[in-house]
Amino acid sequence: MQHNFDEKIVRRGTNSYKWDSKTNDDIIPLWVADMDFKTAQPIIDALTNRVQHGIFGYTKVPDAYYNAVISWFKRRHNFTIEKEWMIYTIGVVPAISATILALTEPGDKVIVQEPVYNCFFSSIRNNKCESFSNDLIYKDGKYTIDFNDLEKKAADPKAKVMLLCNPHNPAGCVWTKDELEKVGEICFRNNVIVVSDEIHCDLVHPGYTHTPFASLGQQFLKNSVTCVAPSKTFNLAGLQIANILTYDAEIRKKIDKAININEVCDVSPFAVEGLIAAYTHEDSEKWLDDLRAYLWDNYLLVKGFFSENFPQFPILPLEATYLVWIDTSVLNIKSEQLTELLIEKGKVWLNEGTVYGAAGEGFMRLNIACPRDVLQEGLNRLKTAFDQITV
Repeated sequence: MQHNFDEKIVRRGTNSYKWDSKTNDDIIPLWVADMDFKTAQPIIDALTNRVQHGIFGYTKVPDAYYNAVISWFKRRHNFTIEKEWMIYTIGVVPAISATILALTEPGDKVIVQEPVYNCFFSSIRNNKCESFSNDLIYKDGKYTIDFNDLEKKAADPKAKVMLLCNPHNPAGCVWTKDELEKVGEICFRNNVIVVSDEIHCDLVHPGYTHTPFASLGQQFLKNSVTCVAPSKTFNLAGLQIANILTYDAEIRKKIDKAININEVCDVSPFAVEGLIAAYTHEDSEKWLDDLRAYLWDNYLLVKGFFSENFPQFPILPLEATYLVWIDTSVLNIKSEQLTELLIEKGKVWLNEGTVYGAAGEGFMRLNIACPRDVLQEGLNRLKTAFDQITV
């Protein structure tokens, strides 16, 4: 592996949301989905060159930007998209919010699959719609989709949109082609448009393949909206860039209007240069491949550590993302309380499961995207905390 993911970079004191949200300088933050790795060198070089220009005015998005996105998804995911399908914006959450605004009326229902990415709830709420959960089924240490319940939820005349997390955060699931086809069949039969959040699509682990929802056929393409970004892939969240992929011209027109209503239609020159460098440079792609291998080894470390020290807390299979979902339900301690106990007794910060909806109660989310020494120290601190909590 030529890229040094073991390098420890000081982030505390840099206005890092992850590291500076708590003033205590002795806490290891393993919570928000933000990596502690320096991004690929071609991206750094591209941003440096742009800074040297010295003028940072309004940006016209060039053809090179669209070509970079098109090439990446064809090459990495066998998904053929066209320039006119693309709407750029400042992030996947604004993209989802604008799409809900475009496709619903106040009082409509938006189907989600709890436990699920917490910003789905705020995007729904801010558009005066109702979250309508088709809870995932948790059995034998893994999640599956409750298709019978989805059929009932989709049949509700107020259900207009389904937010699909593909791959799923926080459960780490990579939905199979068969599962996605069943989701589509149910939603299309009930005139529910699928909005697929595929921000983690590039972070899929050995033995699994990401399937873009819209790639499954013409009906899927016409009745869906896909939201993508390089932010999780290359640790570029602060650049604020994402793309909405929409085949249907009428839906695209509505979303474009909503993007402008929400005033999230302009992007920065750094975002444009960063995306192009991420998606077109050979070493950016090699960096990603090395990153995925490193993350997988981090996951194996966590899995082994829990198996040895905490067999009562099942670690769910990590099929994608760098976010490990841990079942702590045997403690019978509320997840929010457990988060505070881990900070107090171990000086380590994880996400409580209830951030991701009521179905997340009894679970914790652990971010493993950090140098291995930092992760090992975090695990040791978890042991210190859990040893006190379980006495």
